[in-house]
Amino acid sequence: MEVNFSDLSSQITDLVYTYAPKLLGAIVVYIIGNMIIKWMVKKIDKVMEKRETDDSLKPFLRSLFGALLKTLLIISVLGMLGVEMTSFIAILGAAGLAVGMALSGTLQNFAGGVVILLFKPYRVNDFIEAQGYTGVVKEIQIFTTILLTPDNKTVIIPNGSLATGSLINYSAEPTRRVDFSYGIAYGDSVQKAREIIMGVIATDDRILKDPEPFIGLGELADSSVNLSTRVWVKTEDYWGVFFTMNEKVYEALDEGGISIPFPQVDVHMQK
Repeated sequence: MEVNFSDLSSQITDLVYTYAPKLLGAIVVYIIGNMIIKWMVKKIDKVMEKRETDDSLKPFLRSLFGALLKTLLIISVLGMLGVEMTSFIAILGAAGLAVGMALSGTLQNFAGGVVILLFKPYRVNDFIEAQGYTGVVKEIQIFTTILLTPDNKTVIIPNGSLATGSLINYSAEPTRRVDFSYGIAYGDSVQKAREIIMGVIATDDRILKDPEPFIGLGELADSSVNLSTRVWVKTEDYWGVFFTMNEKVYEALDEGGISIPFPQVDVHMQK
């Protein structure tokens, strides 16, 4: 079979003249479009800074805004190349449905991330307890939240479970109550022990005067009389007051002649 190089050359020339301008125009539009998108993302950053948008929300909005603009740019470029957009969108929809079914758990985590960032049950640097873990929120990502535990372990928790499950946010309120239980021996003066503990409380400026500290007889236990002590502090002072009070109350009760008993059992032998 003979090949007519003259006709082939003519066809190639026609294709070049027909599609080269479209291809060149699509490339130019893509390059300029990327530059505009980067400029718009920077503008969005400045707007978020002026409006003091939450730090945990900025990366999410930036990524989402950039992804939407790039998707629109790609669709526009394909349209310039003559791709039938109706068919393309139909194919894209079918592919999206298949991917969505395959990644249902991932989409649930994405939705959970959106809910967390919008309703803010916790923020970056909050101390929370959730899904069996306790730690400081280091970062809120689109699909996961990263916690840093008190012993410096990094825990990654899916946002889906955090958005739908129960959690405790210890940093949500400016103040917290610190609870203690101090046991004294039967026969020792409850009033004297109360005065000693109140004296220790009065020496710590971190303990708030309002609400007032409370000391009451909480329990007549097997080996001790337990005094329930409750004081209010700023949230950031919680653990400092907790450990300091235990140490100082122990020393003060000992100096005041109040015994701190340990569990014991009396055994009576019968003949």
